[in-house]
Amino acid sequence: MAEHLTKKDFLEKVFDYENNKEWKYRGDLPSIIDFYADWCGPCKMIAPVLDELSREYEGKMRVYKVNTEEEQELSAAFGIQSIPTLIFIPMEGDPRMAQGALPKEALKNIMKDVLSVA
Repeated sequence: MAEHLTKKDFLEKVFDYENNKEWKYRGDLPSIIDFYADWCGPCKMIAPVLDELSREYEGKMRVYKVNTEEEQELSAAFGIQSIPTLIFIPMEGDPRMAQGALPKEALKNIMKDVLSVA
């Protein structure tokens, strides 16, 4: 299952943007972060797909969720303008963003290409 992140969790597990200007991922596995809201239809469509992927790829990558209504500062820090927005975070290199409720196969292709998870 996807793990919900608060700002505090994000600063500890993903990136401390308050103290660092240069991107430095703090995680131990590649990850996907889903910026969503409870009222968002497309967010509800992609949620079970992300949960499936988190189970299928357990131990190879992590799936996090950030509620944009509850974590407005965190959403603003990443310039989240529309939801769902997914951020794909590889172990090395910069994160990549994708918007919209992508189908499972598209997500798997991005995971393979960006996260090196197959």
